[in-house]
Order: sequence, then C-alpha cells, then structure tokens
Amino acid sequence: MTNVGVVGAGVMGTGVAQDLAQHGHSVVLVDNDPDALDAALARIELECRMSRMLGGPQVDAEAVLASITTGTSLELLAETEVVIENITENWDLKSALYAQLDVVCKADTVFVANTSAIPITKIAALTSRPDKVMGVHFMNPVPMKAACEFIPGYHTSEQTKDVVRALLDSVGKKSIPVNDAPGFVSNRVLMLTVNEAAFLVHEGVADAKTVDEVFRSCFGHPMGPLETADLIGVDTILYSVEVLYEQFNDSKYRPCPLLKKMTDAGLHGRKSGKGFYVYQSMG
Repeated sequence: MTNVGVVGAGVMGTGVAQDLAQHGHSVVLVDNDPDALDAALARIELECRMSRMLGGPQVDAEAVLASITTGTSLELLAETEVVIENITENWDLKSALYAQLDVVCKADTVFVANTSAIPITKIAALTSRPDKVMGVHFMNPVPMKAACEFIPGYHTSEQTKDVVRALLDSVGKKSIPVNDAPGFVSNRVLMLTVNEAAFLVHEGVADAKTVDEVFRSCFGHPMGPLETADLIGVDTILYSVEVLYEQFNDSKYRPCPLLKKMTDAGLHGRKSGKGFYVYQSMG
C-alpha cells in the first residue's frame, strides 16, 4: 500500500483519489477549499455506489472513503511517498504550490504533475528535485480510463519513472510514453479540436448539438468535441489553449472568445451544471 498525496479536489483530483483508494492505496486529498473537499467525498461515494450500474466493478464505498484523509494543509503531505498535483492550469498557482511542496515533503517524495499542457521540465525547475518530477496526464473520468500519457521531463530519473509506472500499474493504467512538449500528444490535438469547434458555434456555423452530432454520426465518436469540453471543464479547456498559445507563439492556438465568455460567466460544463449543454447540477 502506497501513501499517496493528491493535491486539488476538482474533477481530476477527485477521480485520481477515488481510483487510488479503490485499488488499496492510502490517500491524502488536500485542497484549500473545505467545501471542495466535502463535495469530492460526496462525489466519490456516489461514484462508488453507482459503479456496478455503470458497467464497472462492485466497489465498497465505505472502504474507499475510509482510505482517504482530507484537509486544507499541505503539511498533511509530509509523509507521502508520491504526490499527484491536479490544480488549475495556471502557472502562478503551480509555481507557488511546488515551492511549498518542495519544503513540506520528504526529499525522496516523487512529484507527479497531472497537467493538461504545461511542460514537465518547466514544472520540475520549480523544485530542488527535478529528477523526482514526472508528468502523468490522466484522462477523465479517471476510474473509467485504462490508459494515460506518461511524460518524463529532461531531468526525470529512471528510478522515478519506475516508481510512477509501478503506481500506475497498480491501478490498472497503461502508461503510454510521450516526450515532453506543451500539450503532449492528446491535448495538443484535442484542445485545438475543441477550440475550433467552439469557433463554429461562435461564428454561427452550427450549434453545439449539431457540431457534436457530426462527430458522433459521421466519425463514430462516442462524444462530440463540445460534449467533451463540458466533461473536462470549459474553463480547463480555455486555460490549456492559453498555455499552448503562450508556449508555441502560434496563432493557430488563439483561444476562441466564446470559451473566454463562458468561463467568465461560470458556464464551466458538467461541474457547474451548464456549459455548451445544461445538466442537473451536482450541487
């Protein structure tokens, strides 16, 4: 059993914590918002109880919740072996967090950045342990996905790769190795696709439902790009596209104004109850 820290109780952090706890790991989930932690535990309990109905395994919700400790202080991560960071795709926030983690955590603790687009080498440079920083891009919803991108930075050691690969193996995740670059493979393609789909709605070429129907019916995609945006979070999409735009200095990554407007309006997708589509809010 590995003692794993998870920082950030948003959609991704909650999914990562659930997946780890379901597979027997002891998890410390930290977020600076107590309400977010309460919501995370409620979502995990619901997801566990619904797992069998959704085609997943039978999950003991009480055992999973018993394996998760929550709190608002990073000091809770002092004894963890691995810390998985899942906070907002914002460089200033990440810079401040990694500086704190570097002080709080043991010298041999491995840091895993679950980032959408920021290069791992850049994140590792924020710490005094760049050899112990690794990128893993988990897919949403985490407990349901069988693979993830496995991204070493320039300084990542073989030992760190082995530790992270073993952790991923323990939760049944296939590690797909890709080189370190903004957006990696999945989001360099996906974010551009979602951004362009948003432009179609913004320009009045088609509404969201029509755009997604083309991808489902013509290409056999289970979800269209704008349904996917709502699942990931419209705000997360925007932040990721902005990172790509900044990193590549290429106008093809210019964020769609509609994504900015929706983010400002709080239309973040499933997690807020409304995005390109309307959902029943999870509260």
